[in-house]
Amino acid sequence: MSDATGRSVTVGNRGAIGSVAMIVSPHAASAEAGARVLRRGGNAIEAVIAGGAALGVTYPHFCGLGGDAIWLVSDGNGQADAYLGIGQAAQNVEGIREIPLRGPGSALTTACMVDSWGTLLSHSREHWRGKEQLSALLEDAIVLAEEGFEVSRSQAFWHDFRKDELTSWPGFATVFAGQGLQRQPALAATLRMIADEGPRSFYEGPLAHRLAKALGVAGSPLTLADLHATRTRRATPQSLDYRGLTLIAPPPPTQGVTTLGIMGVLQHFDIASLDPAEAPFYHHIVEAVKQAFLDRPFIADPDFGGAFDAWLDPSRLAAKAAAIRTDRALEWPYVHKPADTAFIGAVDAEGRAVSMLQSIYFDWGSGIVPGDTGVLWQNRGAGFSLDPASPNRLAPGKRPFYTLNPGMALSRGKPQLVYGTQGADGQPQTLALLLSLLIDHGMSPAEALAHPRFLLGRTFSDSRDSLKVEAGGHEGLTAGLAALGHEVSMIDRLSQLGGQAGAIRRNADGNLVGAHDPRSDGGAIAIS
Repeated sequence: MSDATGRSVTVGNRGAIGSVAMIVSPHAASAEAGARVLRRGGNAIEAVIAGGAALGVTYPHFCGLGGDAIWLVSDGNGQADAYLGIGQAAQNVEGIREIPLRGPGSALTTACMVDSWGTLLSHSREHWRGKEQLSALLEDAIVLAEEGFEVSRSQAFWHDFRKDELTSWPGFATVFAGQGLQRQPALAATLRMIADEGPRSFYEGPLAHRLAKALGVAGSPLTLADLHATRTRRATPQSLDYRGLTLIAPPPPTQGVTTLGIMGVLQHFDIASLDPAEAPFYHHIVEAVKQAFLDRPFIADPDFGGAFDAWLDPSRLAAKAAAIRTDRALEWPYVHKPADTAFIGAVDAEGRAVSMLQSIYFDWGSGIVPGDTGVLWQNRGAGFSLDPASPNRLAPGKRPFYTLNPGMALSRGKPQLVYGTQGADGQPQTLALLLSLLIDHGMSPAEALAHPRFLLGRTFSDSRDSLKVEAGGHEGLTAGLAALGHEVSMIDRLSQLGGQAGAIRRNADGNLVGAHDPRSDGGAIAIS
C-alpha cells in the first residue's frame, strides 16, 4: 500500500521490508506515530520519542510517564552513545525497613523518561540536524489518551492477571480498563502541559508540584527536590565483538553487560553447526546464560561502587565457556525477578539508528496514580536490597540495578542490527537466542522472533526455578533437554511470558528488514 506521499509502506508483525526507514513497536498505534515522523523527514530519535509517548498511553501496563527509558543511538558513522534515563532513589530513605513490591512504599525512585525526551531532542538538534518540536511529537499520544483506543491483548492479559490485586491500588481502578475502550483524559492533560511547557515541567513548576504533593499524600518518600534532581546521563556503551560484528549495550547499572557476557561465552562454541530446533542448541545458550548470570548480583550503580572492569575480559569469558558441560546442565537455584518493559527501534533515511526500552518495572508498576495527573508511577525501587552487604543496597540518590538493555550490532561502525525485548531477567536470555538465530543461523527478524523461546527461572505463574520452554518446537526438544539434566516445564506457544522483542536488520543490499514480536500487538512499518 502507499502513504500520503505515495511512498510504499509495509506494515505487520510478520515482518516488513523497506529501503528508506523503519520503526518497530509492540503496539500498532505507537509504530504509526513514529512512522508519521519518519515520513515527514524526521530522524530516528524524533520518531522513537513520538512512538514512545504513544506507547506510554497504549501500553500503560508496561511503560509511561511515571517510568524510565534507556537509549542507544548511533549516527551511522561510528559514533554510538548510551543515554540512561534512570530515576534515582529519594533522599529520604534512610529509615526504610521494608521495600514492598507494590503501593507507595515501592515508589522509591523518580521517573526519568520525560527528561530523556529533552536530552535526546538536544542530541538530535546538535548532532542529527533535528527540527521536530516536542509538542508535535506528542500529538498522537495526546489524541490517543483523549479519544481512546481499544485495549490491547497484552493489557487485557495483565489486567486480568492482576484482577485480585488492582482494586487495592489507589487511583488505579478508575483509570485503567481490562477490555473495550480505554480513555485517559487526565493523562492527556498532563501530556499537554509537557508539550506546552517542555519536559522539565515534569520536574520543575506547577506540574511537578502537583506530582510531588500527590506522591507524598499517597505515602511515597519522593519530594519535589527529588524530582528536580532527576537527570538523564550520557554514557559510553559497552561492546563485544561477535562473529565480525560489534555488539553494543548500555553500561551499569543496567544488565547490558550480562547480554554481552552471554554472547562472549557463546563465541567459544560452534553454535552455527547446531540445529536451532534441537536440544543441544538450547542447552548451549541456557548454560551460557547461567555463566553470565552468576555475575549479575554485582551489577549496581557505579557512583556507589558498582563497577567491575573485567566482566568482559576475554580470558574470563573463555574460563566461563570452559566451565560449561555440553552433556550436563548446571544446577540453577537462583531467583528470577519478574518485570516488564517495552522496546521500540528505528532506523531513519540517513542510516541513523535508535534502540530504546521504556518501563515502569513490574506490570502496572507501583499501581499508584498520583492525584489527578493520570500518571502511573513505577515501582523500580522494589529492585533495591536492604542487605548492607549488597552492591544494590538502597541509598539516597542511588540508581537501582536495571534490567533494561536495548542493543545494536555494528558493522564497521554502521548499525546492522537494532534489537531489544521486554522481560526483565528474561531480556538477556531472549536477546541471546535472538542474536544467535539472526547472526549464527541467518534467520530473518520475523523468523527469529517467532522461534520458540525459553525462560530460565521463576515466573509470575510458576515458582519453580525450572527451564520454561514454549510449546511449538521440535517434537523431541523437551525430552532432549531433560536428558541433559534440565528441569523443563512448558509454557504456551507465543506466550506472553516469553517476552516481546523487536529487531531491524540492514541487509547487504541496503534494504531494511524488521519485525516486532508476534506475541505483541504491534509490528514494523517500513517506508520505501
